[in-house]
Amino acid sequence: MRLTAGRLRSISPTWSDWVPVWTTSTGVNTPSFGNAAVIARFAQSALTVYWRMEITFGATTNFGGGGASDNWRFSLPVNAAATSLIAGYGEISDSSAGLGSRMGVRSRLTTATTMEIEMAAGRIDSAAAAGVGLIDAASPWAWASGDTIRVFGEYEAAA
Repeated sequence: MRLTAGRLRSISPTWSDWVPVWTTSTGVNTPSFGNAAVIARFAQSALTVYWRMEITFGATTNFGGGGASDNWRFSLPVNAAATSLIAGYGEISDSSAGLGSRMGVRSRLTTATTMEIEMAAGRIDSAAAAGVGLIDAASPWAWASGDTIRVFGEYEAAA
């Protein structure tokens, strides 16, 4: 096997930025980041994509208004080979309730180009959270400035 620049890049991936597009499962009531702090990075080695996304919502963030029937979606950095029930893990937090408001989540690839975030555990302070399943503008709490989503994972890229 000959070592080329492309081969070297494929076995030694470098991290790059990506700008996720925030939509909803119905395509209506579309949210917008406003002045949210968004850090999204990915690296690809052959057909494996490693990624992480951290969002701290800001004062001008619009969370959309679709409620429980209109789940949030975030675009992937690279198209996926297939959908997947689990493509990563992370946490969400409600800044108004302090450190105890954190909740475990997992990411799902619901299309070849998007992921959705699913509540995977209760709040660590055992307080009740609204809703179950995929997150949206209404669950698991009333989203506000300072709230966060932090997720990371990996998936197979489309060939």
